[in-house]
Amino acid sequence: MTGQVTDIGALRAFVWNAEGPLLATSRDASDLVGEAFSADARLVVVPVERLGGDFLKLSSGLAGEVLQKFVNYGLKIAILGDVSAASAASGPLRDFIYESNRGKSVWFAPDMAALEALVARG
Repeated sequence: MTGQVTDIGALRAFVWNAEGPLLATSRDASDLVGEAFSADARLVVVPVERLGGDFLKLSSGLAGEVLQKFVNYGLKIAILGDVSAASAASGPLRDFIYESNRGKSVWFAPDMAALEALVARG
């Protein structure tokens, strides 16, 4: 297992280790979904350090493909860490993060306290 299982609010979460291979392909996402299911988790927390270089470039389509995979499998996903530089450089990314954080399936949080607040909100 490449992460730890913990409870964040009412959700059992699989927190992926900060070090390791990048989440850079749909196959990587499928592997991570499998780990989450093995851990009986409903939320997957991905440190921003583990994102492939194109993930935060919305035009690449990688973020949409990966995030949709988690949603399709009924999992919530949180990107944990500082994405402020990338969002400041891209209006579409900034809007995507804002809209995601208003929802209930995909979240971007700078730290664990912010993620706990998003989970508590539902």
